[in-house]
Amino acid sequence: MVDRSGVAEGSRARLAVVVDTRGALTADKLDQVLTGLRGRGLRSTVLFLDADDATLVRRFEENRRPHPMPGDTLAAAIAAERATFEEIRGSADVIVDTTDLNIHDLRSQLGSAFADTPVPTMRVDVTSFGFKRGVPRVIDLLFDVRFLPNPHWVPELRGLTGLDAPVRDYVFAQEDTAGFMERVADLLDFLIPRYQAEGKSYLTIGIGCTGGKHRSVALAEAVGAHLTARGVEVTVHHRDAEGESDGG
Repeated sequence: MVDRSGVAEGSRARLAVVVDTRGALTADKLDQVLTGLRGRGLRSTVLFLDADDATLVRRFEENRRPHPMPGDTLAAAIAAERATFEEIRGSADVIVDTTDLNIHDLRSQLGSAFADTPVPTMRVDVTSFGFKRGVPRVIDLLFDVRFLPNPHWVPELRGLTGLDAPVRDYVFAQEDTAGFMERVADLLDFLIPRYQAEGKSYLTIGIGCTGGKHRSVALAEAVGAHLTARGVEVTVHHRDAEGESDGG
């Protein structure tokens, strides 16, 4: 396929190959293909698109298309597909959760993940979230900050978010916040260069609190600022910051 496409050694042309369960792809077969490409001097990136089960069921029902995997029900077919691709998902370079993305959001995320850069770099996404609404499906490193006092119980802070100075000041005035940040910074300073050396191109860091409005937001911003100061390419997202205040 590479030969027929005109993509040759030393070429800057790009080729995308899309595979689903109908391609009978296994982790071993994928590894063989990627090893062969690397042996010819071609760089490859494995992108895995995912979504939660409820979203997948809704999409199939809306499109009225049968699922390619066998199963007594659509849910069973989706479960079989997940089992088939479990190893491949685990070895993917980039995983994008499309559950809450529209076509424009998806295009933006893929553009960010595959943008041209003179030297391949690892992109880091720091996402704050609330455990009340569930853990994001795509997380490489997860930090739970519910051990810190909750600004939700301070009446004048309840309606604000971790992006507001009064909440940020409250969070960083807590005795354990400095210790947490110091340890997380040391861990990321140790891990990120090693991930880069292994060729990992995308890293997602999740920081969660109860409602995803206060503590996780303030700390996600601080982690993003730390990584930016280290020269790391970072984006910071706040999944639940605009929701109702139901536990900070």
